[in-house]
Amino acid sequence: MKITLFAQIFQKFNKNSFDKLVEKNQSNKHCKGNDAWTHFVTMVFCQFSKSNSLNEVCNGMRSATGDLNHLGLTRAMKKSSLAYNNQHRSWEVFRDMYYALYDQFSPQLKKSRILLPMRKIYLLDSTVINLCLELYDWAHFRTKKGAIKLHTVLDFDGCLPVFVNMTDGKVSDITAAHEIEFPVASIVVADRGYVDFHWMSALDERGVFFVIRGKENIKFELSERVLRPSDQANETIEVDWNVSLSLPKTRKKIR
Repeated sequence: MKITLFAQIFQKFNKNSFDKLVEKNQSNKHCKGNDAWTHFVTMVFCQFSKSNSLNEVCNGMRSATGDLNHLGLTRAMKKSSLAYNNQHRSWEVFRDMYYALYDQFSPQLKKSRILLPMRKIYLLDSTVINLCLELYDWAHFRTKKGAIKLHTVLDFDGCLPVFVNMTDGKVSDITAAHEIEFPVASIVVADRGYVDFHWMSALDERGVFFVIRGKENIKFELSERVLRPSDQANETIEVDWNVSLSLPKTRKKIR
């Protein structure tokens, strides 16, 4: 018997644990025939299939009729039922399920690494999620466009999020970065959108290291080439220099 990859994923989930969370949050009250598990499977399908509407989600689930029993379902949800459950079912059960899955799988995701094994490495970035301005009139982004922005920090070991902040689409990456605190001796990796000397200086003062791609217009002078025996064995390092910033205004930002 062939079981779809999607159904195999749910075989890794502990439904008994989910049922306990449902009971704890009383998530099956007023469900109108669709329990929390059916709702959970449907919304996970929505994410995996990258569906953009309730119709796409429900039609996709109905097309998997032969696999519904492997998912622990008796029938696919209807569009009206999915809309009702999205509006009325409490979100706490899904939050608790996320943390339960995190505790279950995080030890398997962590891998030993040769590179700085004793330091925590965090990946910092943001993404813009477009919204319909007619429906979300508070999410002003551009004249005729709405959006929110998710500022996210991923733990390098496992690539799971450890911090997420949702703002409107206009908030810059570096403005949001000032609100994030990183542990001492950790390393922050980010792209050039986070080049801000005030922020980087603050990280340095707190004992936080960072690796950030520089902008092309940064003016600097080469002061001293760093020679280490390990560089000869590491082909990924082309050159390693100590540099100093050239412009007086820029230098003041790191004092």
